[in-house]
Amino acid sequence: QVQLVESGGGLVQAGGSLRLSCAASGRTFSLYNMGWFRQAPGKEREFVAAISRSGGNTYYTDSVKGRFTVSRDNRKNTGYLQMNSLKPEDTAVYYCAARNKLGLDSSTKYDYWGQGTQVTVSS
Repeated sequence: QVQLVESGGGLVQAGGSLRLSCAASGRTFSLYNMGWFRQAPGKEREFVAAISRSGGNTYYTDSVKGRFTVSRDNRKNTGYLQMNSLKPEDTAVYYCAARNKLGLDSSTKYDYWGQGTQVTVSS
């Protein structure tokens, strides 16, 4: 069992930056691939980025490539999503998730989820 808690969300102007954190507790964090997802009002949850257990491989959805960076520090049991050049369309609740399954893809099939943190980008 892994418990995940996101933090770092907030209100930012377009063009600004935020860094989200995902603190993990329970089983060894480094055993899991980690993903970031978001859900805007009235829309389905969508994949944003993923990172492998070691942090050596990453995967992004096209709309955030070059703007967002996913990373992790297994010593601190924490994952991160650095978001730069934010746009109003990035407004959503952001979730981190963890899974045992190997490989990185855009699937939402993860074993554990955090409660989410709100990101609002004003124009």
